[in-house]
Amino acid sequence: MTESNELRSIYCNEMMRLADKDPRIMTVDADLLKAAGMVPFRERFPDRAIDVGVAEANMMGVAAGLAAMGKIPFAHSFTPFATRRCFDQITISVAYAGLNVRIVGSDPGISAEVNGGTHMSVDDVNLMRGIPGMTVVEPVDSTSLKCLLPQVAYWDGPVYMRLFRKKPERIYEEGACLKLGQASVIREGFDIALIASGITVATALKAAEFLAAEGITVRVMDMHTIKPLDTRAVLDSAHICGAIVVVENHSMIGGLGSAVAETLADNGIGIPYVRLGFRDGYGIVGFRPFLDEEMQIDVKTVCETVKRMIGRNLGGGLTCASLESDWSD
Repeated sequence: MTESNELRSIYCNEMMRLADKDPRIMTVDADLLKAAGMVPFRERFPDRAIDVGVAEANMMGVAAGLAAMGKIPFAHSFTPFATRRCFDQITISVAYAGLNVRIVGSDPGISAEVNGGTHMSVDDVNLMRGIPGMTVVEPVDSTSLKCLLPQVAYWDGPVYMRLFRKKPERIYEEGACLKLGQASVIREGFDIALIASGITVATALKAAEFLAAEGITVRVMDMHTIKPLDTRAVLDSAHICGAIVVVENHSMIGGLGSAVAETLADNGIGIPYVRLGFRDGYGIVGFRPFLDEEMQIDVKTVCETVKRMIGRNLGGGLTCASLESDWSD
């Protein structure tokens, strides 16, 4: 079910709740305060809301300076501008300096929709995962955002948070408790595991419902913390189900799928494994249904992938490489 409020409004409300209790909480933006839904925050805390204009590299320098002075700054822009455009400043001024800056990238992946390739970052997780000491997190709905945001605020070290701005699908009941760094199993199953984050969690759950009608039980996991990855949860899913599919709103290079593959490889786990996500390419203009299909992260593709894996698994002779090649066209 789609929630009634946009996630950006929930983000603003929770930021104001944090700021009411802690005078160190600040927001730094690059001419997108309205887009982030943070105008009410500026109205309530005018001395704690800084707009640097269209100057994202400078924004990271300002945020780093604030953190060095003991503040807790949240620096926001659209995902490509909050990561690619100011990557060196994040690496050196923030992470290398060990400063507690919280970077918020909104409209991750295909959620940028008609803004197209210039605003559609499908490589932000890859970039942020590669920075030593950087934590990467992606809330999925209002409940998870309310639970994770205070943990992000007081986490030791820099944090990158992907934020879907629009009305999300409800995944968690009000009051559910999530822990940063610990994956959430939101549906149990034993035939195959679907690991997702952000908007693809709802896709995984819908696919699991269709597959259940065909007698296939699916374990669905919300990997809201992509780094540090909950490797124990990945290995448990491999042991319980014997096959895993990762569905991600990101390039298949360097994102959640890569992190899970690294965990399996590092632990010598040779199970059927497929990644569904953006192929080696740039973002395109379109709306969600079209973009889901183009990225092969739609419910139909997930179901077909699972059934193909289950069938081959039962028939024997299945390899990860053969499955990957089936979906490379």
